[in-house]
Amino acid sequence: MNEHEKLNYVELGAKDLEATKRFFSSAFGWTFIDYGPEYTAFSGQGLDGGFFKADTGNRADSGGALLVFYSADLTSTLNKVVACGGEVVRPIFEFPGGCRFHFIEPSGNEFAVWSEARSAVNR
Repeated sequence: MNEHEKLNYVELGAKDLEATKRFFSSAFGWTFIDYGPEYTAFSGQGLDGGFFKADTGNRADSGGALLVFYSADLTSTLNKVVACGGEVVRPIFEFPGGCRFHFIEPSGNEFAVWSEARSAVNR
């Protein structure tokens, strides 16, 4: 349900739409609807959105927004991200409230995954 003045949709650039779709389909079970050759949309993932054809990706270190997934099993999610072609750019680390890691998907967009389980750092 759409809520008045609440975040509803996010759009990110992607250098390789097909590689990005394969990655998110394999790693997180996403499905996509293509709207022409330069745009694909996803829904039902906590926040709906899409990827548009672009020359660069979104990186937190250059001021871009960081979208963060939640995981009940951080180590398992990290292993799945790597197996599906993601590049871990910040291994699991603690922060106030839990642990997380950052990864880059095939089109160069940075994401993070967090969990409240602090023991994941020691695995």
